[in-house]
Amino acid sequence: MLSAYVDLALGLVLSFLLLSLLVSGLNEAFVRLLSIRSKFLWAYLRDTLDGADDRGRSWLPARVRDVFAALPFARDPRPAHDSRPAPSEAGEVPASDGAALTNLLYERVREIDHPKRGRTSIADLPPGRFSVALMEMAAREPGGVEGLLEKLKAMRSPLYGHLKGVWETAQRDLDRFRQGVESWFDSEMQRLSMLYKRYVKWVVTVLGLLVTLLFTMDGLEYGKTLLRDNAFRASVTAVSGPEAYQELKARCEQADPVGCITDTLSQPALVKLFDHAIVSVSIPAEGDPSVHWNGGVWWDRLTTPSHWPGYLLTYVALLFGAPFWWDVFRRITGIRPRR
Repeated sequence: MLSAYVDLALGLVLSFLLLSLLVSGLNEAFVRLLSIRSKFLWAYLRDTLDGADDRGRSWLPARVRDVFAALPFARDPRPAHDSRPAPSEAGEVPASDGAALTNLLYERVREIDHPKRGRTSIADLPPGRFSVALMEMAAREPGGVEGLLEKLKAMRSPLYGHLKGVWETAQRDLDRFRQGVESWFDSEMQRLSMLYKRYVKWVVTVLGLLVTLLFTMDGLEYGKTLLRDNAFRASVTAVSGPEAYQELKARCEQADPVGCITDTLSQPALVKLFDHAIVSVSIPAEGDPSVHWNGGVWWDRLTTPSHWPGYLLTYVALLFGAPFWWDVFRRITGIRPRR
């Protein structure tokens, strides 16, 4: 009896893992399609280097709701892509508004860039590269770092206050100043990562709800099926040996044994899990897989109140994420990660 509950846990964990991987895949596709990571980075750089836009608005909205509207669909804070390598010397910091400093920084790092719809695709800027680019910009200014600080102050750049504090802390030593800028930018990237994780959390929340409803995955019904149907449970957990044979024999003894066993083994249990989705897939014993539209069945199942507690269970499970369910699956099966 204990093995049945272990198989139940394994079947539920495996189904939640697959659905969580689907949610993660959809989220990654959404992020890559709309270049969200790159927009987060360059929106932060515009706020930090050049300040707000002409309307006085931040390029990187503080509220997650605003981020959904601004970064994916509204303004694009990324500089235009430039395929030319960076010039041998950094240009002088212009005494103008707009995106002057952001474009000057992009000029120093564009060797690692490749175009994406005419914009830069750089989504990660190492702190060491940022500090070196800043030192290159300071080298062209009369007076070096102090000349750069004066220019930033005249431009009313938010970067002035940060660099001024680092410069004073470094006691006007260039090497310590470069290390201080690198440490400061690294901490800023960690703060930006926290905001990005908040954004991703809400995206995963929405995608998890959509996946649960589109596949109408009733976790309670699925668990009951695993407990009552021994052959189904065996096919889910890939049980081998005489016990699996006895379970299949008991299921097919009242029907044509060959046809019943062939149908059972040719229909993967994890495919049957999605039979009630709005679009289902069947894998016959011979021939190619086929896709079926189940709009009517899906809607009847979706609007049946008795399934709603199971949908809620599945939805809450998906919020834990694929890494959590993979760790649980690894612990149950005894799979050890490679070192």
